[in-house]
Amino acid sequence: MNMASFGWVALGGALGACSRYAIAEICLLLFGRGFPIATLTVNVVGSLGIGFLVALVEQEVLLHAAWRQVVIIGFLGAFTTFSTFSMDNLLLLQQQEYLKAAVNMFANLSLCMLAVAIGFFWLPKLVV
Repeated sequence: MNMASFGWVALGGALGACSRYAIAEICLLLFGRGFPIATLTVNVVGSLGIGFLVALVEQEVLLHAAWRQVVIIGFLGAFTTFSTFSMDNLLLLQQQEYLKAAVNMFANLSLCMLAVAIGFFWLPKLVV
């Protein structure tokens, strides 16, 4: 562990957080506040991305440690969020929006698992 590693993670984290904020603002404009589509979007896209990148690292396509530090830990760590997913569901439950909460939980878990599998097993075949 060295200071350069912290710098790479911080750079990726800043870019991931800004990207997440931009997507949240765009989703708010397009879809309003009725359903937490922004959280679902970043979680699915982030899951696809991490599956793809980890597969490329395992296949030794991406060898440099900075990829892992900047993109996987920094960018995707800040881009996706389990805490927001949890808060979104708590708020839906408090508002007695039980169906929306159930749909949100199911959609996040199932679509994110599907996305990480596609990213890990299918996308690398397109690149390698």
